Amino acid sequence: MDQDSKLKKYTLFTVMVASFTTPFMGSAINLAIPSIGREFNSTALMLSWVVSSYILSSAAFLLPFGRLADMQGRKKVFTLGIMIFSFSSLLCGLAWSIQALIGLRILQGVGSAMTFGTGMAILTSVYPPQERGRVLGINVATVYTGLSLGPVLGGAINQHLGWESIFFLNAVIGLSALIFAFRIKGEWAGAKGESFDTTGTFLYMAGLVAFLYAFSSIATSDLAKYVLVLGLGLLVLFVRHEMKTSQPLIDIKLFSQNITFAMSNLAALINYSATFAVTFLLSLVLQVVMGFSSSVAGMILLAQPVMMALLSPFAGALSDRVQPRTVSSLGMGLSALGLFLLSFVVKETPVWLIMGNLMLLGTGFALFSSPNMNAIMGSVDKRFYGVASSTSGTMRLIGQAVSVAIATMIIDLYVGSAQLTPAVAEQLQKSANVAFIVFAVTCVGGVFASLARGNINTVTKQPGR
Repeated sequence: MDQDSKLKKYTLFTVMVASFTTPFMGSAINLAIPSIGREFNSTALMLSWVVSSYILSSAAFLLPFGRLADMQGRKKVFTLGIMIFSFSSLLCGLAWSIQALIGLRILQGVGSAMTFGTGMAILTSVYPPQERGRVLGINVATVYTGLSLGPVLGGAINQHLGWESIFFLNAVIGLSALIFAFRIKGEWAGAKGESFDTTGTFLYMAGLVAFLYAFSSIATSDLAKYVLVLGLGLLVLFVRHEMKTSQPLIDIKLFSQNITFAMSNLAALINYSATFAVTFLLSLVLQVVMGFSSSVAGMILLAQPVMMALLSPFAGALSDRVQPRTVSSLGMGLSALGLFLLSFVVKETPVWLIMGNLMLLGTGFALFSSPNMNAIMGSVDKRFYGVASSTSGTMRLIGQAVSVAIATMIIDLYVGSAQLTPAVAEQLQKSANVAFIVFAVTCVGGVFASLARGNINTVTKQPGR
């Protein structure tokens, strides 16, 4: 095997393993939330931060590390990210309190941002254009494999080996990726010598963290509304700064003068805001309200990612023949319907009906996700592919953080500071029903954003085009 083939093989395997860990970690840990709550005698609010702290950290650091990787070297940042993710996963399994676990999850999110923001860029750098479609398709399939295996393995591991073992498994997987990462020869830095936008990075990270933290705490903290205003103010300053600087963290003109790019990213933000917390909420309902074990709950929740994995390639191919906005809008509509139906779930609801709703949601998400990404990447020039990909990833993570924040706020209104035991089953069920209604309405709004993007083959030459 020649050196070029070895480089491709090691690179693809390493990025695939790294791409597997993030969705696997996210979907697996949801099944362990009730067990973690019993271990540390934690409230529903604190448990929600076990999920949202990781997402918030990933969202805050994704763009800055993506930019830093372009300047200093993508492999360097990618490898360091795997090391941080693996080490923090090990420490999460050894956490001595719920506060320590949340803090370590923040560190785990930093490592995840470093790998997620650079993995796809490294693949694009190593593989020639004629091979990229196949390789990126393999990597996307790996992501959905992680999503699919997360509930099943996470539920089974939690039940038989304890929640700590989920983190230990991720540490082992991360270390295997690290071994292969060291065998990748070469370095890639497309923006070497350019300056790093320190001011913009501070405004972006501080504003985003303040906004999302306040949003999730608005129902329980008197200070939250002031923090919310502070976060919004910092984000406004960030946008103004980015429009003036010559080498910004992100080119705002991509949003202000490219309607397809802007609306496609807005649609992605809305979709993830409405759908991500479904697994978190249903995991609690299935275990606390309905009394299922974590392994059985994981098997039930598998219905959604399986449909996503099966239909995403079809949806992506369909969007090459039919306008992406049409396919994506249909997917968003199906998601809204599925969320609305989930708002009627009670303790006596048959399992087959819940799985049917999850399959409907999976179908909707598959029809939305691939065509929407097609629209995003098809709306910009090749030189903006890295920025477009990072921006889309940031929308995904912010949407996920908002989704968990909404769910947390509603649960806190009904459950308060009580622990998640069968004693609060009725309140927890009502909070989930209300959350699903809110998410369904949000998804309906997303349909209009999806339709507003226009047709990608008729977009005139704009910044980024």
